[in-house]
Formats: sequence, C-alpha cells, structure tokens
Amino acid sequence: MVRGSLVPSSTHDQRLLDRQGPADWVHMDPWRVLRIQAEFVEGFGQLAELPPAVTVFGSARTPGDSPDYTMGRALGRALAEAGYAVITGGGPGVMEAANRGASEVDGAVSVGLGIELPFEQRMNEYVDLGIEFRYFFVRKTMFVKYSHGFIALPGGFGTLDELFEALTLVQTHKVTSFPVVLMGSEFWGGLMDWIKTSLLGSGKIASHDLHLISVTDDVDEAVRIIVDADLARSKQREEERKAAQAAEAQQAEPQ
Repeated sequence: MVRGSLVPSSTHDQRLLDRQGPADWVHMDPWRVLRIQAEFVEGFGQLAELPPAVTVFGSARTPGDSPDYTMGRALGRALAEAGYAVITGGGPGVMEAANRGASEVDGAVSVGLGIELPFEQRMNEYVDLGIEFRYFFVRKTMFVKYSHGFIALPGGFGTLDELFEALTLVQTHKVTSFPVVLMGSEFWGGLMDWIKTSLLGSGKIASHDLHLISVTDDVDEAVRIIVDADLARSKQREEERKAAQAAEAQQAEPQ
C-alpha cells in the first residue's frame, strides 16, 4: 500500500503497455514476465484452498449511507450464510459493503483482490485475505478461476469491464458456465434495453445469449440463482461420471 507522495505517477500496466520512448523496453519486458509470473504464483498459492466463492462487483464511490451499500452488505452476508466465500476488488464502496456483510458471519471468508492505481488506495478493513496486484489481467484471472458466479451491483467503468469480460468468457465457453447476476433493475434497465434492441435487434448476439444475464433487486433471489446453478453443475458432472463409468464397463465386457 502506498499513499501521498509515494504514489507513482504511472502504473505497472501502463509501463508494460507503453511503447513510446527509448528502446530500453526491449530489455525490460523479459524481466517483467518474471514479475507477472510471480503474481500468478502468489495468487494461485493464496487462493488454492479457497472454499466455493462468488465475486461481487460494484462502485468504489458508493457512500456508506446509500441503498446500494446496504444491498451490498446484505448480499455479502447472505452469500456467506449460504456457504460461499465473498470475493471483491478489496476497495471501498460496494466492495467494502460485500466484504463487511461476509465478515459478520462466523467462519465466513472475505477476500479482497486489489489493484495498483495511480491514486491513493487501500484495502478495506473487512477483508480477511487480501492480495494486491500490479496487472489487471492477472487479477481478472483470479476473479474468474475461483468464482462460482459474478454479481454486479451499480458501478462504473471497472464494473462494466468485469461484467462484459465475464459474459464474453461464458458466451465463448472459455470458462465453465457460471451465472452473471445484475442487482438493481433501475440502474441496469437501460443497459438491458440497449442489449436487447441494439445488440440482439441487429443480430450482434443470439437470443439465447440473453439467458446469460439475470437481473434482480432481491438479495435472496440473487443467492438462489448462484445456488441453483451450482446444483445443476453438480448434477451434470455426476451424470457425466456415471456415463463414463458405463462406457468403460461396456468396453471391458468380453466380445
């Protein structure tokens, strides 16, 4: 954590992607690979034994007395009571609310995956396990790898970035399908209308892609969507296991 005059004027991501200036980047980038590798190793090592988890996104600018903060806190608590670890970006606002709600449940795990930013930053006080990342793409990998579902509360560019990244990965089958839930129908309503009219209406997505997103104002319903998806995945895996055993038994029978 750095604050005040110690905050650098640029981020590691910016310096990695910057191709301007002298050619010393040719010699520096190979060493950056080792730093990136170290971040992956640290993230995998710290999160490997994490229980089933759900990632909650939302604005860092949400004040503590707002309805969104109250909803985030209730959501974090409900997820923890359902047996899930709660993962956030570790910052203030909605992220703090979800971590706070989870921390109020005995035995729950509250996780914060922070990111280096070009301004003052802090990990909120309700995080049990916190990891600070230099590179967004490493952090995103951790969100996806260890989450059974994504829930997005009202937020800005960062929330939209994570939301559409998750939808793209599920749509293209780059990850095992998990639910993506939007909480706050009034906030997300305009976006959903645009997706239906501009994207679906012009053939940019298929009609079944709309089923990748659920919208609700109810905390219990959001948790139920996650739980039901988990149960469906478990049932499918059991059926696949039995089918594989039956196929092996059939092959082992004398001809």
